[in-house]
Amino acid sequence: MGIQIRKWKTASGEQREAYIIRYSKDGRRHIETHERKKDAEARWAQIKVDLGEGTHVAPSQSITVAQAAQEWLAACEGKRGLERSTSEQYKAHVHHHIVPFIGRLRLTDLTLARVSEFEDRLSSEGRSPVLCKKVLTSLCSILAEAQRRGKVQRNVIRDRARTGGNNKPKQRKRLEVGVDIPTPAETRAIIAATTPEYKTLLLVTALTGMRASEVRGLRWCDVDLKANKVRVAQRIDQYHAAGAPKSKTGTRTIPLPGPAVRALKEWKLKSGNRDGLVFPMSDGRDIPLVTIARQLRAAGIAARVVNEKGEPKYTGMHSLRHFYASWCINRIEDGGCGLPAKLVQERLGHSNISMTLDVYGHLFPHGDDGGALDRAAEALLG
Repeated sequence: MGIQIRKWKTASGEQREAYIIRYSKDGRRHIETHERKKDAEARWAQIKVDLGEGTHVAPSQSITVAQAAQEWLAACEGKRGLERSTSEQYKAHVHHHIVPFIGRLRLTDLTLARVSEFEDRLSSEGRSPVLCKKVLTSLCSILAEAQRRGKVQRNVIRDRARTGGNNKPKQRKRLEVGVDIPTPAETRAIIAATTPEYKTLLLVTALTGMRASEVRGLRWCDVDLKANKVRVAQRIDQYHAAGAPKSKTGTRTIPLPGPAVRALKEWKLKSGNRDGLVFPMSDGRDIPLVTIARQLRAAGIAARVVNEKGEPKYTGMHSLRHFYASWCINRIEDGGCGLPAKLVQERLGHSNISMTLDVYGHLFPHGDDGGALDRAAEALLG
């Protein structure tokens, strides 16, 4: 057992060498080959530790990433409460991104370097930073499940997160007003340009910050037009399945501003619908998300809220949720609500305040603004 060096000459007379690790486990002999001495030494040190702890998996006995991914998907299917949209997203990560690139690799061959190569390839072949992060999260879960089953001794994704340098997780791109977040003027223009059938829906979304699934699942029994508030108690996913909000904090009550109350009263009279969904199709079913997104894009073009190519700047309903968050955060003197972070979290239904600060923290006014700092110092010193 241990490391041995093997030297030979190629047909052209070039001197070559490799470092061979030989060891036994469960009565079977195993061999690993490494080009560099330091790699062999590091690997042998890890093998000895794993053998002592009884967690070592020999490469010849290791399953592939593709096999581990299928076991993970099967485990996910058995989980209670897993939404269909989440399950479909996991399958897409596995079948379209993970298996095509690293599916044939054995789990024991999935090193930190290969994970970095995998991430670079995802990016170079057109995957967005957000998608890359989600795919790596799924890969981490695949390895965690394999580790739980004793199929691999290490989760290299978690190891990578604990290291420094280039292996640190990439920072989330900051949302920019006018790029990712509609300005107040753009929001007004988009709503004004929306067709009457969808104007109230977009207005309510912009003035409550509800997720698209929550707006599509909104019922009249959850709307209190006397107390000027709406209760988020149901959502409808992209597969038209109704259910509870995403988390416990997703079930919440949001105040309705005057314009939203007036628009909903008019909508209720016009539609003649006093039960069921607030924004249904003509046959009573929920509106498909793609239909709403199409209306938003058309309104953006009609309102000339477009990019340099003449395409609508905001194509998803989440942009209106971003607007609501920024509107809640902005100072009163700037036309916002000036709400503290904790209240913004509650309005948005985030599961924790760190999520709110991670996405929108840079939008909160700084406490060291020059004018405010001067006024505070004058008041302190009389």
